[in-house]
Amino acid sequence: MTELLTFVTTDYAGITRGRSIPAASFTPGRPKSVGWVPANMSLTPFDQIADHNPWGSSGDLRLLGDEAARYRVTLPGAATPTDMMMSDIVELDGTPWPLCPRTFLRTALDELKSLTGLTLQVSFEHEFQLFGTGWAQAPAFSLRALRQADPFGPDLMAALDALGMKPEVFIAEYGRDQFEVTMAPTEGVTAADRAVVLREVTRELASLRGWQASFAPKTAVEGVGNGVHIHFSFADAKGTNATFDPTRPGRVSATAGAFAAGVIRHLPALVAFTAPSPISYLRLKPHNWSSSYTWFGDRDREASLRICPVTTVGGADPARAYNLEYRAADACACPHLALAVIVRAGIEGLKRRLPDPPLFSGDPELLPPAERAALGLERLPLSLEAALERFLGDPVAMGWFTPLASETYVGMKRTEIALAGHAIDDDLCRRYAGIY
Repeated sequence: MTELLTFVTTDYAGITRGRSIPAASFTPGRPKSVGWVPANMSLTPFDQIADHNPWGSSGDLRLLGDEAARYRVTLPGAATPTDMMMSDIVELDGTPWPLCPRTFLRTALDELKSLTGLTLQVSFEHEFQLFGTGWAQAPAFSLRALRQADPFGPDLMAALDALGMKPEVFIAEYGRDQFEVTMAPTEGVTAADRAVVLREVTRELASLRGWQASFAPKTAVEGVGNGVHIHFSFADAKGTNATFDPTRPGRVSATAGAFAAGVIRHLPALVAFTAPSPISYLRLKPHNWSSSYTWFGDRDREASLRICPVTTVGGADPARAYNLEYRAADACACPHLALAVIVRAGIEGLKRRLPDPPLFSGDPELLPPAERAALGLERLPLSLEAALERFLGDPVAMGWFTPLASETYVGMKRTEIALAGHAIDDDLCRRYAGIY
């Protein structure tokens, strides 16, 4: 049997697509690429190319494989290994294509390092649900829920470990047959690559058992939500965590505080990329343990950007694990694009030397509007269309993209909205559950 190696890219719709070659034909150390098409970036999640796109039927590109980002593992029950190589989208002469999400992220991270001398350490934390298992309902967070999933959990952790992704925790979550997986932090582009791999490996492992794994933000209107929490911290040249400063409010360093201020300032535009589906906004509601306001919080799971708890048990140094968590995201987003816009917003805060955003704890819904405004607590957009309007109305955020990139993204998303229809109901949630 011929084993295949697939060159993959995760596009503006958050779908991982690619082309395969015989694995034996790949020669290590020699650049290898496969053909690609510009209009592919205008594909909606429903596999229809947006009517409004700048590409039409013309143009050619290449997927240039990154040998250092090859992920190969044989899953239990699979006929052949899962073998994928993260790829950059490039022009025919190998120059970067401006719309490539992976290149877009790398450029943002390079600018952050040039500006601060710091690198970003990142971990994507995913929630997902399993369908078709036939299991009885088990209590949330329970040992029973974990054990009846056996050996799915051990097999998933073993696969991630074999891929060098350093899995840390497998959790039975709040919802029925809902689970969460966390991985150790790593540098930004690799972290986004690993988010892609985690999703694909989880889906395939479930499929091999006759189940369906879904990372969709809502699989039913009244059901539990599946989020993606993006944890990040800053490291200096010696690897020391530069996010922590015990002398400042919240123990947030001046660099991290300015970065957080940029994220909070541009958050209404960011969610167009980090919560990028019509059903994403079913999650982003108050009292939903999700995100609903431009809110910087300390260990509060309703905050959109929060300071994560750190332990001192056994004499552990809190500075080592100290990190911030962006919570207004889900798996309809391309990990590279989502992280890139967060980094871009943070860079704006650093360049403008913005003061730390106010740390808030409580319920914004109970505050008078004037008090909310004084604290910088603005309600996030209530729909994807509203989020796109906030992006288009934010000249700084628009400036992060070339005109072709913003035209492509907005055109694709507006076509997706039209294809999804007006009813944000269980049928639509099921459609997204099948895709993501």
